Amino acid sequence: MDGWVGAWTGGRRAVHVGNVADFNEQFLGGRSTGGRPPGRWFPGERSAGARREEAERRAHRLRQAHHYAGLAVGYGPDPAALVLPAEVDRAWIDWLAHELEWGPVELYSGIAPGETVARALAARPALAERLATGPDPVLFWGRTADCGEGPELAAVRRYEAKDAAHALFAELAPDHPGVRVPHQEPVDGPRRAARRLAARAARGRATVLKSPYGVGGYGTAVVTPQEVLAAGGARALLRRLVREDVLPPGGTLLLEEYVDAGPAGAGRLRDLTFDAVIGADGLVHPVGVGEMAVEGTRYQGVTVGPGAVPPGAAATAERFGLAVGERLAAAGHRGWYDVDFVTDHERRLAPTETNLRLTGPAIAFVLRHRLDEVRGPGHLVRTLDAMPLGARLPQEALHGHLDRLRPACARLGATVLPLIVTAGHEPEPTVGLALAARSAEALDAAEALLAAAHHGLGRMFEALR
Repeated sequence: MDGWVGAWTGGRRAVHVGNVADFNEQFLGGRSTGGRPPGRWFPGERSAGARREEAERRAHRLRQAHHYAGLAVGYGPDPAALVLPAEVDRAWIDWLAHELEWGPVELYSGIAPGETVARALAARPALAERLATGPDPVLFWGRTADCGEGPELAAVRRYEAKDAAHALFAELAPDHPGVRVPHQEPVDGPRRAARRLAARAARGRATVLKSPYGVGGYGTAVVTPQEVLAAGGARALLRRLVREDVLPPGGTLLLEEYVDAGPAGAGRLRDLTFDAVIGADGLVHPVGVGEMAVEGTRYQGVTVGPGAVPPGAAATAERFGLAVGERLAAAGHRGWYDVDFVTDHERRLAPTETNLRLTGPAIAFVLRHRLDEVRGPGHLVRTLDAMPLGARLPQEALHGHLDRLRPACARLGATVLPLIVTAGHEPEPTVGLALAARSAEALDAAEALLAAAHHGLGRMFEALR
């Protein structure tokens, strides 16, 4: 058994709880790094209408987190039970169980519409008792107060903060050739932030704006000098980013050096992740290095497996990531973590954040392990978390659409694994999938086929008008 699998599940089947929204809520409620409610940057905007818009944005983030919680199907190699906040048709679980050779899976879905999983389980004590006292280990997306206070939660709250992670990176980097840490500056208040941003723009520098806490791209923005000029100045740009719910409305803002990877093109290596598991004994077990797909600041998916990342870059990321893990373990963290990197034009790695929880890439690593276990080694896995659909589809119609594409993908040498299947009826419908194959070419071909078929849904419905 792989060392990380034993540390993560003990080699046993597990209960997977999709508490993405619960984890996010403890950080996205407008809190500063110190946990104190911050002053608002633009207090004049706290009208009744503004409060209503903020409530709507938080409801939207909750709904999106519940969609993303569909990734709970891949928390571990062989789930015994799945607890999902959004309603999921049993057919999707049967699809995955067939491909991944799972045993029988209990499904509890649709339990938390409009609320967090913890609040939903509190209203269902029998189910909560069943999960807490059963024989199987319970895996969560991330640790919250509902999972128990203690050093583990304290470590999560400390190092999920991007300024605390940056300080750790800066301390470790001198011992790691090939790693460079971008400069970061914390600022308080809109006037100071606008002045510093304007000064950087005047020198022709792009800036990464970061809230100390953020997930999935929320709380992070890359700002160019041209964008500052077009917005009518730095303060106007900051107002717009808050209004558009890109940045939270208060607290500390981090201004970080933008690391330029050079001109885009074939062979460009940009966004990497190193994943590992810290066992109950505090030992760190490496899982792997993957190449992420990121649009702007928003994570879209990852490719993991043989050859996904050049050996030199993978070795550098692993050495540094293990050093980070040792420090996280000493602080009390147990369980999954990752370290994310961008590369500069010299292919040095610049660490940008650490996540003390599961992430999208974690699911790809788990799926790859399971496929290698049941079908033999050598799999590449690519996750595509939000593939656009050309039309809004209920789950039954989406299942039929994907099922019709399975044989074509199989002929290309790729297996389709549905992951996020509840967002197909959103105003901007998407589906989250994993593709597994034994070559990057097969992954590329299957991804292109699926993207074309998804886009074609719109034309199909137009023909029916």
